[in-house]
Amino acid sequence: MTDFLIRIFIGKNKDVNNPSTRSKYATLAGVTGILLNILLFAGKLTMGILSFSVAIIADAFNNISDAGSSIVTLLGVRLANKPVDKEHPLGHGRYEYVSGFIVDMLIILVGFELLKGSIEKIIEPILPNVGNASLIILGASILVKVWLFVFYRKIGNKIHSSPVKAAAADSLSDCIATALVLASAIVSRIWSVHIDGWAGILVAAFILFTGCKAAKETIDLLLGSTPDPAFIKSIYDFTKDYPRIVGIHDVMVHDYGPGRQIVSFHAEVPSDSDINVAHEEVDKMERDMHEKFGCIVTVHLDPLVVNDPLVNELHDLAQNAAKAVDESFSIHDFRMTKGETNINLIFDLLLPADCKMCAKDAEKQVSEKIREKRPECACVIQTEHPFV
Repeated sequence: MTDFLIRIFIGKNKDVNNPSTRSKYATLAGVTGILLNILLFAGKLTMGILSFSVAIIADAFNNISDAGSSIVTLLGVRLANKPVDKEHPLGHGRYEYVSGFIVDMLIILVGFELLKGSIEKIIEPILPNVGNASLIILGASILVKVWLFVFYRKIGNKIHSSPVKAAAADSLSDCIATALVLASAIVSRIWSVHIDGWAGILVAAFILFTGCKAAKETIDLLLGSTPDPAFIKSIYDFTKDYPRIVGIHDVMVHDYGPGRQIVSFHAEVPSDSDINVAHEEVDKMERDMHEKFGCIVTVHLDPLVVNDPLVNELHDLAQNAAKAVDESFSIHDFRMTKGETNINLIFDLLLPADCKMCAKDAEKQVSEKIREKRPECACVIQTEHPFV
């Protein structure tokens, strides 16, 4: 069914890096979610009012909040596709993250309201009168939400959209919530037990959990979270196809919304290379990466001595010293200068983000390890943390 809808509404152009095509996918997801959730809301609200079931009414308002979320998401994606302007030279891609955060807040608000109503129902219980029609609608709702979960997940993964992925997770939690409401309705009908309010509390708890989890993920995107490790690995692998690039480091990824990423890193080239030839290769690599990954790429050229035996020996010494202090340490930007009495080793020491050791202690211990082997070496160390 999902593939059928994609063929009808997207057509043959399925390039998700194209903003227009991506917008079509998001529109398809949003409109489908709006229509189905409005239908579910109308059916559940009617049955909930007729059967005096706060749990069914709570589940109905959960669906209408999902419809509202789809509207906000749809608006956010459209705003995110606005072209760059003078005030926003990097585009408006983060509108999608802002819209996702608004959706998360709406979900949390609905959860609190349903929690309040369920507690009131526990204090003043009324036995619901659940008929066959209510049971059929709840069962059908579960099937619809399962399909929506699969539908949202496929499109969300295809266009890498956080709000659409969040809608998939929300649909899955809705399945569980509606299953609880269905179980409550069956128990109330068979054994005349007042558990409607308690079922409503469980539904509200699922909604609140989903909203809080999604809000955290959206806030991480707005603050600047760690990029996808698979994407970083693909960057490292991609640069290996360029023979003059010895290695790369200081990789940074700035996320200004889906399809609007800026990637920068340092590329190491042999210091005896022709600077013009090396620069030409780096320029070509930037263009090729833009074409492959759809992101803006900026590369800084770092000359690296690779044919001097003493430099190579001392580089290995510094690398081994860093590993001896902590296996997670590494070095880069290694340079050597000879003085009259000392050999200066200048390099960056990379510490993991969760390193418990302070930078000064790390520098001191690595320096001491080096001087144990080569007392004539003086170290000039700059500590830093990875950005990816």
